[in-house]
Amino acid sequence: MLYRVPAAESPARALRLQRSINCALFAALVLFCSPPPARAQKFERELEAPDAVVLRVKNRTGRVTVEAADDAKKVSIRATSAAGLPIGEKDVRVSQGNGSVTIEVERASARPSDGRKVVLSDAQIERERIDLTVNVPARSRVFVETEAGAVDLLGNVAEGQAKTDTGTIRADVPLDSLRYSFRWTLSRPRFFSEVELAKVKSKMGGSFEIAGRFGDKKAEKDKSVRLDLETARGVVLFGVKNEAEVPSDLRERALTDAARAIIRSGDTELIGAIRKVAPRLVSDYVGTLPKHGTEPTFASSSASPFDVRASAGASLARVQARVTDHNGRAIAGLTAKDFTVTEDGTERAVRDVQPVTAPFNLILVLDVSGSVEERIDFIRKAALAFLNTASPQDRIAIVSFRDDVQLVSDFTTDRHLLSERIKDIQAGGATALYDALGYSLVDTLKPLKGERTGIVVLSDGDDNRSFLSFQTVVDTVYETGAIIYPLYIPSGLMPASDAPGAETTLDPTRSRFLELTSRADEEGRKLAEISGGTYYPITRLEQLQKAYDDVAAQLRTAYTITYESSADARANSRVRVRVAREGASVRLSPAVGVAASSATTVPPR
Repeated sequence: MLYRVPAAESPARALRLQRSINCALFAALVLFCSPPPARAQKFERELEAPDAVVLRVKNRTGRVTVEAADDAKKVSIRATSAAGLPIGEKDVRVSQGNGSVTIEVERASARPSDGRKVVLSDAQIERERIDLTVNVPARSRVFVETEAGAVDLLGNVAEGQAKTDTGTIRADVPLDSLRYSFRWTLSRPRFFSEVELAKVKSKMGGSFEIAGRFGDKKAEKDKSVRLDLETARGVVLFGVKNEAEVPSDLRERALTDAARAIIRSGDTELIGAIRKVAPRLVSDYVGTLPKHGTEPTFASSSASPFDVRASAGASLARVQARVTDHNGRAIAGLTAKDFTVTEDGTERAVRDVQPVTAPFNLILVLDVSGSVEERIDFIRKAALAFLNTASPQDRIAIVSFRDDVQLVSDFTTDRHLLSERIKDIQAGGATALYDALGYSLVDTLKPLKGERTGIVVLSDGDDNRSFLSFQTVVDTVYETGAIIYPLYIPSGLMPASDAPGAETTLDPTRSRFLELTSRADEEGRKLAEISGGTYYPITRLEQLQKAYDDVAAQLRTAYTITYESSADARANSRVRVRVAREGASVRLSPAVGVAASSATTVPPR
């Protein structure tokens, strides 16, 4: 469009107006093209330091991690925002002098001008939260204070002090010459330690303390460590490398039947996990057992994991193979031409492949805790429906669990007996899912080592009471070879208990120890994946029967492979089986229920 000068306007005035417009357009263009002002998403600083420093940190709502390293020559500070908000020097105030460094962390926007303390909501805490990581030279003295934020004190400090309200404190320091004191001012102790600590003592005013020493009491000052941890209602983790290995419930409680059965099994890994939660109770109980009352772990008592071949006559051997696709589902309809067998690296001729028809052994693990109490009738009906799905020749055991386990029935084919036992199941209490799985693996299934076994778990998948951690159970699943089928029904279908709502993720460790979590889906998938089973997230109750039918079909989809073996093959020769299907994986086990004499029926090739 052309710009026309009104007749009443002079040329000079029109020119001035045009220049004004041009200037405005140029300014707008410069403003549009200029980069936005920098907004730092994190704060970093390095400070020169002597051989060791005195570090003092206050971070009201964020996590503080301090690590003392022998090779650290400076104090490095890094602050990050959980919400991705910018961080400035007004939010992380650092001062230095006389061999000390002081760091105060708090959003400038959260500090009122009159100095009053502001009470923030969970959402505000998560938004305003700043997490701090500080690396200091070895032998530094460290003092950390938070309210709800977690604290990590790691490495070779000369002295470490941490004080929180509800935050989890994790400490991992040298034990060569350590004097320690852990205190809880407003609650009974909740703690987990990789080493046995001193006894809990009640103190004046209702507080509790664990205090003692490790290592050389007379060590030189430059080698001794002092550790003082104080929390009102938090959790203390000592020497813990992986928080995932810590069980959900750290309160003092008596050993359950499940825990005692696991101890009697002799499985040192599981016993060690329980011992870390209740060291004296485990020691006392072990002392009551006869010396022959314990057995070696699966790892030490079982044969080599490569020992899967069974003799099938002269120069013939058999293995049992379960073949699954990339989704973990069994692949049916395979024939001899689909398989390739190698023995100690040498390919062997496959003589015969037959579907497995032998009955299987299965444990039905039923969650009857308080979280499913309102649906106990449904649980009973679901269990009865599974009995009708399984073959009459399949042997079934039933284990129910709440805060402890109950062996409802050992393995049997008597469906009437199983039905009557199921009708007597009662619900209520906390949820010890991991203990129930550990109990099933090392107690109920142990006599059946090498046989076709499976575990079907009907639960909401949440655990809030076990002595065992999920990771400990995972390690045991690897050893036993049991196939696990988690059928997890979310809280929307199984009403939740009166557990409080989820806390802020400010300190996820503490939240995990205090209440139900949403880890069920991830853990259910993991159990199925590592065991070769299938995970069934049940979103509608009518899906259960379909899942039962599928489990039965999955368990029956296996193959007995007979191949030509070397005359001098070792009993534990390494056998590998490959399948000509993209994405297929194979799990081998000894061929069970196949008579060696039947080798004469294998047709020659």
